[in-house]
Amino acid sequence: MSINAKTLVKDRFWIIEEDGAKIGTLQKEENNGWIFLSKKDQREKFPDIESVKIKFGPDIFDNDPAQEKPTQVDNEQPTEVHGYPVNQIAYNAMFDVTKQLPIYTKTPKSKSLFCAGYYIIEFPKGWRKAFCPKLITLQRYTFKGPIKTKLEMQQILNEAIKDSAQI
Repeated sequence: MSINAKTLVKDRFWIIEEDGAKIGTLQKEENNGWIFLSKKDQREKFPDIESVKIKFGPDIFDNDPAQEKPTQVDNEQPTEVHGYPVNQIAYNAMFDVTKQLPIYTKTPKSKSLFCAGYYIIEFPKGWRKAFCPKLITLQRYTFKGPIKTKLEMQQILNEAIKDSAQI
C-alpha cells in the first residue's frame, strides 16, 4: 500500500492517491492546519504537517513531481545575462552598448525585450524597484541600473528617495 500526494494547486491543494486510486483531497489552511476530505465525504482535520504524515506516511509528498526541484541541464540557456541576474531562462542575450543594458527575451522567438538585473525607476508618483523590467519601460522613464544585487538596489533607492525629498 503506497499513499502519494499530487499537487493540484501549488502549496494549497493535493489529490491523495492510494496505489494510484484517488481517495480524497488535502487542503492546507491559512493557520497551517490541514483538512482531508475523503471521497466518502468524511472530513478530517490535522493541526500540522507532522500529524498528516503520521496518518498517511512520512513519504506522502516524496513522489509529487511538483515538489521536485528542477535541475539545470548543461545545454540550457543561462539564468543570467552579462553577469546580471534574470528571473527565468534568458534567450537571445545581447548587450546594448549605447545604453549599457544587458537585454534578453523570455522565449526564443519573442520580440519583447527585457533588461537583466535590478533597477530603480522614477515613475510620476516616485521611485520604484524593478527586477528585469521591459526595455520599453526603461526607455519611457528615468532609471538607475542595471544593479547586480537586491541589497545594492535598495541602497541606491534610499539615496534616490532622499535626494528627491531635498529638492
